[in-house]
Amino acid sequence: IVSEENGVVTGYASFGDWRAFDGFRHTVEHSVYVHPDHQGKGIGRALMEQLIVEARRIGKHVMVAGIEAQNHASVHLHETLGFVTTGQMPQVGTKFGRWLDLTFMQLQLDERSEPDNIG
Repeated sequence: IVSEENGVVTGYASFGDWRAFDGFRHTVEHSVYVHPDHQGKGIGRALMEQLIVEARRIGKHVMVAGIEAQNHASVHLHETLGFVTTGQMPQVGTKFGRWLDLTFMQLQLDERSEPDNIG
């Protein structure tokens, strides 16, 4: 999904399989990027809302977010969309010469009590 303003890309979002194993086929992990000049304008929320609708439409059960722990705005946005924090992973990545901690969050997309047995 791409967000544009006057023909200029202001943000984009996508999701894909969380893990390659068949047992995780009901779960997706998403990525959202909003250009720094366009942050705080609701673009991230709009992109996320579209991703959630699409994941539900194709029958996914859970959406996972791995967020840099210091990105408080993103954590807050996810909370307002119903995501809950499920874990912290210290020093699992690097960026600009420093360790990154990740906050993992997830959103249950449907109320199925059991997975389907298709596939």
